[in-house]
Order: sequence, then structure tokens, then C-alpha cells
Amino acid sequence: MNDTRIVPKNTDEYTLLIEGMTCASCVSRLERVLHKVPGVLDASVNLATEKARIHALGVPVSALITAVKKAGFDAQLEPTMLTAPVGSSAGSVTDSSVDTSKADSSFTASPSTSEGARRGRRYSSASSLWPVVVSASLTAPLLLPMLGMLFGRDLMLPGWLQFALATPIQFWLVGRFYRAGWRALRAGSGNMDLLVAIGTSAAYGLSVYLLLRHSSHAQLYFESSAVVITLVLLGKWLEARAKQQTIAALQALSVLRVSEAIVRRNGVDQKVPIEKVQLGDTLVVRPGDRVPVDGIVIEGDSHLDESLLTGESLPIPKQIGDRLTGGAINQEGVLIMRVTAIGRDTMLSHIIRSVEDAQATKAPIQRIVDKVSAVFVPVVLLASVITLLLWGWLSGDWQQALLNAVAVQVIACPCALGLATPTAIMAGTGVASRHGILIKDAEALETAHAIRVVAFDKTGTLTEGRPSVVQIKGITISDHDVLQLAASLQQHSDHPLAKAVVQNAAEQSIAPYAVSNAHALPGRGIQANSDDKTIYLGNTRLMADLAIDTSLGQPFATEHEAAGRTVSWLAVHDAAGTRVVGVLAFGDVVKQSARAAIERLQVLGVNAVMITGDNEGAARAVAQAVGITEFYSQVLPGDKASLITRLKQAHGTVAMVGDGINDAPALAAADVGIAMSSGTDVAMHTAGVTLMRADPTLVADAIVISQRTTTKIRQNLFWAFVYNLVGLPLAALGLLNPMIAGGAMALSSVSVVTNAILLKRWRPAA
Repeated sequence: MNDTRIVPKNTDEYTLLIEGMTCASCVSRLERVLHKVPGVLDASVNLATEKARIHALGVPVSALITAVKKAGFDAQLEPTMLTAPVGSSAGSVTDSSVDTSKADSSFTASPSTSEGARRGRRYSSASSLWPVVVSASLTAPLLLPMLGMLFGRDLMLPGWLQFALATPIQFWLVGRFYRAGWRALRAGSGNMDLLVAIGTSAAYGLSVYLLLRHSSHAQLYFESSAVVITLVLLGKWLEARAKQQTIAALQALSVLRVSEAIVRRNGVDQKVPIEKVQLGDTLVVRPGDRVPVDGIVIEGDSHLDESLLTGESLPIPKQIGDRLTGGAINQEGVLIMRVTAIGRDTMLSHIIRSVEDAQATKAPIQRIVDKVSAVFVPVVLLASVITLLLWGWLSGDWQQALLNAVAVQVIACPCALGLATPTAIMAGTGVASRHGILIKDAEALETAHAIRVVAFDKTGTLTEGRPSVVQIKGITISDHDVLQLAASLQQHSDHPLAKAVVQNAAEQSIAPYAVSNAHALPGRGIQANSDDKTIYLGNTRLMADLAIDTSLGQPFATEHEAAGRTVSWLAVHDAAGTRVVGVLAFGDVVKQSARAAIERLQVLGVNAVMITGDNEGAARAVAQAVGITEFYSQVLPGDKASLITRLKQAHGTVAMVGDGINDAPALAAADVGIAMSSGTDVAMHTAGVTLMRADPTLVADAIVISQRTTTKIRQNLFWAFVYNLVGLPLAALGLLNPMIAGGAMALSSVSVVTNAILLKRWRPAA
């Protein structure tokens, strides 16, 4: 689907933090340089996140950073690639794809230092504000003549004063552009910095020449270079502010991490750093505290706020045996938990890594933009030279020719091209994560908008995935007494059907009574004594072994068995003989939101089908309940993938939704794999999208987010190209002066980032 290189497994993966990139041309140059390093298999650079993701074999990180520096940028290894919680096992928290022995310490900072530096550099509007303020303060007096013209007054400053105001702007505040432009030239390429440096230097140099030659009586252009520089700096500051908003979701997830946990050891509770928490530890979670890591409740009950993790706004009840996710807030009761995952193995760490990965990877459309950007700056420089020569030759006014050439260089800076796609991807993945949809890569996000068919697994996806009592039929006693007898037999059993009976009785406030001598009958059921009678609960085979007549309940049993449900018979043996007193039917209940999920897909013009290994009766019953007309039953796990392939051939882009190990091949075969977080790890690792709530309506939400994101990408690219396609000819024709060109260039970058931020306003359909 894209032109990325095929990367074999067991390769080293590095994430470098890059400093000094300013436009899409920087991205292209850096990727070319990294690909030339022997051993590098793939390198992807993202302008918006300022990161380089590299897959390599046997390449020390020092070689990568040296290559980056030769290309004219600074880099360091992302801090999280070198750190891991102290108390964790190596296999559970360290990224096995990274060989930290290859990390040269001379190229890295301590975790705290480098993380602080990253926060201070990346997306920090504060650090880029002071140059704007200083530049604007020095530029304002240079614009006085324009203000005076409105009132018919001559406010022109003396030439030497204009020179004094413009010089610090040109050689102090623009120092970064000169340095970066020079490094680009040395690397045999060009970038935005080079265009700004050449263009403003030309206007400044012309002004100095005219001042020296004609003293104060010449028309000077110091204000042109100063205003362009101020506008460029202003654009960078606005970009930084906008980028901070695009990563708001990731920042919100990061603050869920806690630094301490209360560990209970040898009956003593003590606070310890989170790094010292071990697998199997017992933790105490007090009301109002965040759950430190993942675990299972072993004592207590409460409600947890998991809204930032799953998008579920209502508190979730938790009791003994329930799973806890690190980062959730305990609301009222004290919970005692046993730790099951720490460090990089926790669900919160997995979510953060997945969001980061999605924001760092490129959508297929971005690779086309990168190819265009690779030749963009050289073409602009050529166009600038042609403009200079043609204007000078045809008009003889070389001053105006130079200004027009400067305008061409300034307006053509390809910042907007480099930001158009990644900012939309960042905003899209961010809003998705806030609403319980975890998108693992940009390709899945871009592809999902074109989905025409969604294939659902049945069990655990459209249904609850666990048996429950569907119906009870009393034959010689009431339905109430049938459930009470059955619950009395099953109250101490761990069998799934037994749990369903006990839960159903509890929901109806039916209390079981004591029985004696209860014991399982393997493969058949259970029996127990109560007063002067023996009670049996089991399958048809048990009834046959006991020679019990089931004819009175047979119509009920036949009806439910035809629908794929499990039937259990309740019989009693007493002085009056042995007889059937009732029948219970068990089935996997359809999720309450399943029908709404299918209806939402139909509104989007997406067809829903169901694929299951169950018999036709069970499949038909679920399909009818949720509104699916096309279903496939008795499909073996190995055949699901081939069925997905056939659906793709017949309909186009296909998504597969599943939660089990047997769904993994189909998830991989689909254009977009969507896994339920309540399912297996295999399914989640295989899928490109994970639904953090076991709610099938999120499938439609994921498609809508993809559609909105793709629309933003196209809008951004359209405007980015329009600015250049319209602005370049106008500048070359002398219809734009450098100041207006600088403003248009800054506006183009800010507009694409702001447009992407509008994705944050999206909300799921009610």
C-alpha cells in the first residue's frame, strides 16, 4: 500500500530527537542521509514530531547521530529508549528491539536532562516568543513611514538609524537561519532557512550599498528584510503554539503516570518509587489515588474513572477478580491489588507508545509530498535567479528585480507542505485516543476512510463472549423455583454456566439455600442433596443415564438448540420418583450497542457482515438480532483470512473486527484490522486499531475520524500548494513585495496547523 522498505524482524529500532528541521526539504534530505548509512534498512523522519524512526542491523547509534550532524542537524537518542523501571524484569519493560549496548553515551543525556530539554524545545511556544518580541520592537520604527503616509506626513528615519535597527535583526535574530542554511548548502541541499537567509540578506545588502553610495537620500529596503524576518519568527511561534495543541491527548495520557505506589509487604504498607514495584507485589489503592500499574483486585470493591484511558465517561465498578489499569482513578473504596504488569508492559505504556508510533509514522500520501519537497527548494532558487535576470534585463531596474527575486524566495518556503499531513495525523490520533480508539499507525488511519465492508467476529465482538441464562422453563414447578434450585447447586462452582446461573439469581434477588454432598458429574453435570431429595442439573446425556423422561421439556429444548444455545435439564429424585422439573437455556447475549453499531455503519454507507465458527442457527440468531443480513457460519480459524481476501476482491477496502487468537490471521489479512481491548494480546498486536472499550459502535467512530482526518490532510495539501502556485507567479511578476510574501508564507504554515487542530472539536454521535 505504500513504498516503505520491507523491514525484517529482529532489527534494531531507534528513535532520534532531531533539532533544526524547518521544512519538508529538511525531512527529505535527512532521510536520504540516513538511508546511506551502511546497515540502515529504513528511516522515516517526521517534521511535526521532530523525530526520526530508524530500523537498522548492527549500526551503533553514534553512527546515526554523526550522519544527522553531517546533514546539518542535531540529534540525540530518545530518552525512553535507554531507561526502564529498576524493579522490572528485563523481558517485561525493555524494548527488545533496541540494543542499548550500541548507544554511545557521548551522544545522550541523562533521562531527566534530555526529557527536560525535549519539553523545552519541542512544541514550546515560550522559547520562541522572545525573538518575535525583540524583532517586532526593532521593526516597528522602520514601519513609521508607512504610518505617516496615511496622514500625509514624512516620518522617514535617517538611513543610519534604519541601519542600526535592522542590523541586529539580520545578524543576531537570523543567526539560526544562516547556520542552518549553511549546513544545508554543505550537505548539497537547500531548505527554508537558506531561502530566508538569501532573500533577507539580499534586501539588507542592497540597502547597505545604497546607503553608502547615496547617503540618506536613497530609497532603502531595511524594513523589507526586517518585516520578513519578524513574520517568519512569528509564524514559527504560532506553529509551536499550535503543535502543543495537537499533542494534548498524548500529554494528558502522560500525566496519568504515577511516581509512587503503596506496597504491602509482610503486612506493612509503605510508599516506594514506582520503579521498585515488582510483578506479584500487593498494592494498596486508596480513594482518590490513581492505580499505579496494571493488576487484579484481590480485596475490596469500588468504582474507577477510566475516561482518559477508554473514553468511557461513567465510573466502572470493580470487585474481586476484576482487572485494574494503571492510570485509572479509584473513587470511593480501598482496593487491594496484585500486580500483573509493570513498566512498558502496562496498558497505559502501551497506549502512549501506540499514540507516539502513530504520530511518528507517515501516511502513504505524505511520501508523495516528500518526493515533491526534495526538489522544491532548488527549483525555487532557480526561479528566483530567473526572476532577477529577466526583470533586470527587461526593465533595467535591478533594484526592483532584486526585490522581486527576494519575494519569490520568501513566499516559496515549503513549511506548510511539511506540516500539512503530520499535524493532521497527530490531531486525528489524539482525538481518537481521547474517545477510546487507539490507532497504531498512520496508514491505518488514512486507509480506514475508504472502508466499504466491516467483517465482525461474533463471540466477544457482537456478543458479550460469556454464557448467560437466556430463558428458564418450569415444567412441574415455577420458573422462580427452577432458578433457585439451580443456583443452590451451582453456588460454589467455577464453571462458566454455573456463574451464569448464580449471577442471574443474584440479579433477581433470589437467594440460594444450602445443599449437601454436592459433586460434579464429569461431562454430564452436577448433583447435590437437599433435605429428603437429590437434585440433578446437567445435559441430555445425564438425563439419559438416569433414564429420565424429557418429553415435556423437549419442544423448549429443541427450539433453543436450533438457535445454537446450550440446554441444561433440572431433575429431582424423591419419594415420588425421578422427574424433570425444569429446563434452562444458556446463550451468548448480544451486546446492547451491537445493533446501533450496525445501523451507524449503514448510515455511513458501509456494509456489515459476520464471520463465526458457530453453527448456522447460532449465527442466524445473532445476525437477526443486530441487523446483519450477510453472515458466514462454521468458518474455521484458518479460513477466516481467505474469506477476508474474497471480500476485498468483491467489495474493495475491508476491515475485520475481532478479539481472539483465532482472529489474528483475518485481522492481518484485512486492509484495516480492528481489535477489542477485552480480547487477546495477539489480536491487539496484529490489528492497526484497538478499541479500548468493548463497544462495537467505536468501529463507526474510527471510520468517521479517519474520514475527517483524510479530509483535513487533503485540505491542508490543497492550501499548501495553492499558496505556492498562486504566490510564486505573483512574486515573479512583481505583484508581491517581500513583506507581503513573508506574511503569506507565515500564514500558510499557521493555517494548515490550525486547520488540523479543528479535529479536536470532533465528538462521537450520540
